[in-house]
Amino acid sequence: MKHQFHQRETQQLPWLPLERKCFNLLQQSHRHGRLSLLQIHAFMLRHAVDTNVQIFTKFLVVSASAVGISHARKVFDQRPQREDSFLCNSMIKAYLDTRQYSNSFSLYRELRKDTCFAPDNFTFTTLTKSCSLSMCVDQGLQLHSQVWRYGFCADMYVSTGVVDMYAKFGKMGFARSVFDEMPQRSDVSWTALICGYARCGEVEVASKLFDEMPEAKDIVIYNAMMDGYVKSGDMTSARRLFDEMSNKTVITWTTMIHGYCNNKELESARELFDAMPERNLVSWNTMISGYCQNKQPQEAIRLFQEMQATTSLDPDDVTIVSVVPAISDTGALSLGEWCHRFVQRRKLDKKVKVCTAILDMYSKCGEIEKAKRMFDEMREKEVASWNAMINGYALNGNACAALDLFLTMMREVKPDEVTMLAVLSACNHGGLVEEGRKWFNMMEEFGLIAKIEHYGCMVDLLGRAGQLKEAEDVITNMPFEPNGIILSSFLSACGQYKDTERAERVLMKAVELEPQNDGNYVLLRNLYAADSRWDDVRMVKNMMRKNEATKEVGCSTIEIDAVVSEFISGDTTHPHRRNIHLALGKLLMHMRDEEGN
Repeated sequence: MKHQFHQRETQQLPWLPLERKCFNLLQQSHRHGRLSLLQIHAFMLRHAVDTNVQIFTKFLVVSASAVGISHARKVFDQRPQREDSFLCNSMIKAYLDTRQYSNSFSLYRELRKDTCFAPDNFTFTTLTKSCSLSMCVDQGLQLHSQVWRYGFCADMYVSTGVVDMYAKFGKMGFARSVFDEMPQRSDVSWTALICGYARCGEVEVASKLFDEMPEAKDIVIYNAMMDGYVKSGDMTSARRLFDEMSNKTVITWTTMIHGYCNNKELESARELFDAMPERNLVSWNTMISGYCQNKQPQEAIRLFQEMQATTSLDPDDVTIVSVVPAISDTGALSLGEWCHRFVQRRKLDKKVKVCTAILDMYSKCGEIEKAKRMFDEMREKEVASWNAMINGYALNGNACAALDLFLTMMREVKPDEVTMLAVLSACNHGGLVEEGRKWFNMMEEFGLIAKIEHYGCMVDLLGRAGQLKEAEDVITNMPFEPNGIILSSFLSACGQYKDTERAERVLMKAVELEPQNDGNYVLLRNLYAADSRWDDVRMVKNMMRKNEATKEVGCSTIEIDAVVSEFISGDTTHPHRRNIHLALGKLLMHMRDEEGN
């Protein structure tokens, strides 16, 4: 029987009914599962159908997905003759399809060493894709030499795979060299090269190639080119391409919205979002995140609630991580608690980033115990999780707990720059000057370089403690030009401790950086007024008028019965304004009575 099947195979004779039946069973085996597939295998062995390479290969491919790649490889290794290119390529591709990239390379090496297997163009296109996805640069370079050795350097499909591989590695010189030597190029070849340049930030080169591309451009190349413009901040060119496109996908619209959000052009982003013919969850997440990044938390929450009310889309981990910072900024605790319950129901609390965002939200809403409970329940913690908890203690005035947790953290993970900022912030809130100095000076021992934010924290810590000379020395000697935040912080300390001389020295520099920041002028003006230096008071007022410095309107929010109310300084339109002022008046009277007693 086996001899008969082997003869039929070598002579390429038509299939027997038994073979056709077996092939049809394999085609339908995905409906029946693992047991059905093993029964088919037994049938193949009993009737010697496994000698038919095409049927055997089909069985391997189905086995890899239905039973497991290990079982497929075991069956493959048991076959005496394994030289057939179609069979070997299918096994190599099965590793690619199951993301076992290193095994696809090792199988290729074994086949070349132990059998007479001759790789073809399909072998190399599969392996270049494995290299691209696994980012194995050394393996890719070796593979390219194999392409030359076997004479496939002129094959359009193989060369396109090599171009794409080098482009994914970011080795655009190699990619361009292979592209230029190709006798024939397809639109996929052009797309691979252009996408590579766009990804690497070489947008001008990508744009030139895009214009030179002879074939009709498809949606993929348009989206890639647009993405390159967006990442380089060139929204004008991105919009020009967007307007040129007759067919736009959800990816096209979302890329533009993302670009406008990053460029702080929220009106343009929202205009496109509202005009989208179809939105998916990524589109909603992008717009919600855009509002959060651009300090419009109320709009982020409103959009999140609109998504909940008008679509059947369920928030995912990206949605939660995008909207939770907005909840923190507005103090909308009820919505935050709803997000927490949703996360638990959907088992999203297994994701570290989600848990970190929730505990950060609780901390910023003043619910430090809930934050700590969340932190303790996390099975896995990243550095960001520790940072959020340390910072939470700092924000809620518990400097000792923050430092204790920091000491615990150092026994488990290495701190980063954000950790040290949280530690310095805790020292600042607790007035722990010596501790602050100690940890600031130890940053170098941790292999960390202090950034301007760390110096700013030290200036604020020393200034609040009245150590103005040391704070000024930090500003003078730090390896950065002081920014407006640091100078305003130091001016505030000068005002608190009535050090007019230092305030005068710093004000001119602060005005250069932030000419319209009214707080800086007011601090010095008040110091002059306290010393009855009325001419200087008038001088400061004139500077304010000249630089058009106006007081920024104060704003606060409070959540009552799951409704967030916003209060703006000087606003008279709030519907409960009269009752609120009456309550505040009574509180003020009680406070005065307490003070009198």
